[in-house]
Amino acid sequence: MSRPLSVQLYSVRAPLAADRAGTLERLAAMGYGAVEAFDVDDDPAGLRRLADGLGLVVSGAHVGQALGADPDAALDAVAGLGTTLAVIPAGFPREEFTTRDGLARTAERLNSLAGTAARHGLRLGYHNHWWELEPRVAGRHALDVLAEFLAPEVFLEVDTYWAAVGGADVPALLGRLGDRVQALHLKDGPGTKDDPNVAVGGGTMPVPELLAAAPDAWRVVEFDACAGDVFGELAASRAYLDALAAV
Repeated sequence: MSRPLSVQLYSVRAPLAADRAGTLERLAAMGYGAVEAFDVDDDPAGLRRLADGLGLVVSGAHVGQALGADPDAALDAVAGLGTTLAVIPAGFPREEFTTRDGLARTAERLNSLAGTAARHGLRLGYHNHWWELEPRVAGRHALDVLAEFLAPEVFLEVDTYWAAVGGADVPALLGRLGDRVQALHLKDGPGTKDDPNVAVGGGTMPVPELLAAAPDAWRVVEFDACAGDVFGELAASRAYLDALAAV
C-alpha cells in the first residue's frame, strides 16, 4: 500500500476550529501523510495551502453540500483542495435504505450527481453509516443492493466500524464490493452505536482482515467521538497501523 495514511479531520473538529494550522502540524508530526476534509465551505483554499506546506495530501473530501441547491459550487471547492474524490457522507432519508425502490432512487441521485462531479474532474462516492447495513432487502444488506444500482464510476467509502455495527461481516462485505471500494474509514471501539471510539487496534474490529480485504483503498482513520485525548488516540492508531504494515 503506497498511499499515505489519512485522517478524517472531523476527528479533530474542535481543535481544528480553534487552531487549524497547529492541528494540521500535530497530525503531520505524528506521521500522517494525508487528511480528508469534511467542511468544504470553510476556506478550502486556506486548507490546501496549509496541507501543501506540511506535505499533506488531501485524500478526499466529504461534501454533503453537493446534495443541495448548488452542487457545482460545493464540488468546485472540493476540486480546489487538490483531491479527485468527493464523498457524499449521508443526506438521504434512512427509509430509502429499507426498500428496493428507495435504493433505486438513491442510486439515481448519486449517478446523476456523478456526472456533475466529473465536470469538475472528480469522482463521486458514498460513505455509509449503520443504517445502510442493518436493513435487509431481499435478504441482503441494503448497501450490497445499492452497489448494484450505482453506475460504475460511483465508488464507495466503507466506514468499517459502522458497517460492523449494522451487522455486516465487514471483510466479506469488502470482498463482495471489490474495486468499488476506494477508501476505508478505520475506527474501533466496542461495536455499539452510542459509545465513543478507541484507538484503532484497541477495540473489537478485525483490522488486519479489513486491510487485507481492500488492499488498494485509501486508509482513513476517524473518530466520531473520543472519551480521552484524541491526539493520543490518533497517535496510537498510527503506531498500530505502522506495526501491521511492518509485519
